[in-house]
Amino acid sequence: MSKTWFVAGTDTGVGKTAVSCALMAAAAASGLRTAAVKPVAAGCDNEGQNDDALCLMAGMTEALEYSQVNPIALEAAIAPHIAASLEGKALQASRLVGLCRGVMLGKADFVLIEGAGGWRVPINPRETLADVAIQLRVGVILVVGMRLGCINHELLTVEAIRRDGLQLAGWVANQPGPRMARHEENLETLRQMLPAPLLGDVPFLQHWDASEAAKHINLQSLIE
Repeated sequence: MSKTWFVAGTDTGVGKTAVSCALMAAAAASGLRTAAVKPVAAGCDNEGQNDDALCLMAGMTEALEYSQVNPIALEAAIAPHIAASLEGKALQASRLVGLCRGVMLGKADFVLIEGAGGWRVPINPRETLADVAIQLRVGVILVVGMRLGCINHELLTVEAIRRDGLQLAGWVANQPGPRMARHEENLETLRQMLPAPLLGDVPFLQHWDASEAAKHINLQSLIE
């Protein structure tokens, strides 16, 4: 089985997909075969496809069908459990876990399971997407959106991950917009308070390119 990690974010819009593509680009540059799954995506085009899932497909080395990368594609760009309810669908962690394992058992060496929003995103009245990571028993890569409030969001998210019994395998500082004020001081505070390796400090790129972002990624602690 491949090495697999669950990619979570401190919030929505922090750049999970962009960082996932950068991580895969870095892994591919090290000679690894890569794949990714976004088990649930809310917000799809007229063909029932999600932009983030399409970006993941473009960023991986393995040739997978769209339905393997994004098995649950919901039309409305709203909370997944609400979008699913509007379409008469029921989301269950155990089913999502099975769909993820199908890719994990494939030929890829390096697999990422990308969540949606933050850590505690509901998929039904009793479960959140965190339950997918818990049932898969995989390490978590946390994407920290470098903006005002990120330290608090990071501490709360890490607390929840550890309470759920999962390992924080590493974290990535991502600048989703113009560079935040006192970036270095905030980054140093995060370094001191996060109990895991910093995998990268990815700057804001006006024209996004995964290979360029990968230059700011160090996977040594994950793949050694």
